Amino acid sequence: MLLNRFVHQITRSMSTKVAVVLSGCGVYDGSEVHEASAVLSHLSRRKADVTIFAPDKPQMHVIDHTAGSEMPESRNVLKESARIARGKISPLTDLGVENFDALVVPGGFGAAKNLSDFAVKGADMSVDESLSEKVKGFHSSGKPIGMCCIAPVIAARLIPGVEVTVGHDKDEDGKWPYAGTAEAIEKMGGKHVVTEVTEAHVDAKNKVVTTAAFMCETGIHEISDGINEMIQNVLDLA
Repeated sequence: MLLNRFVHQITRSMSTKVAVVLSGCGVYDGSEVHEASAVLSHLSRRKADVTIFAPDKPQMHVIDHTAGSEMPESRNVLKESARIARGKISPLTDLGVENFDALVVPGGFGAAKNLSDFAVKGADMSVDESLSEKVKGFHSSGKPIGMCCIAPVIAARLIPGVEVTVGHDKDEDGKWPYAGTAEAIEKMGGKHVVTEVTEAHVDAKNKVVTTAAFMCETGIHEISDGINEMIQNVLDLA
């Protein structure tokens, strides 16, 4: 019975077209590489048909990942995201909601700097115009949306009353260093749900699935486990 269920899930996923939106390459100024890789790996395992997109615009800034300091140069979000996509990527403006069954947005500071300005404005944030259009389009079409790490703030801004998780809402001696994000989500009209890093929260009404990922200081395998749950639930809703 379990084997039949697994085969059914794989067969169903093979026809599922998923758009993945990246925000650069590198945790401090783009997509978190481990999260993006986990998203693509778990989609691949389930034979989903994946197309990758990113905004064709300059990054907010460039961070030296060895020092955490800003560098005096400019980089393009699409070109940097192409590093993760192995060159197979398109501008976000090319994403037609009608051509896909689901949307997934990995985290990393790029989601808060390039896909939105949450890193600067917090609860007063705005979302990249093109991404805003796509997210609203998926939502209004009843198509599932998956977001991890800091990316759920985008859903909180765009979908009134949406339930999302960024993990815990307390720091807990540094295990959850970005726990204050939960308060910002509530200020934007969303509902924050406390979850563990290996779990995903499903807002069945809005078809939004979220997981904490690197909002938690933990091992990469646990981050991947949570993203696995997110991807499975997104595909189940598709």
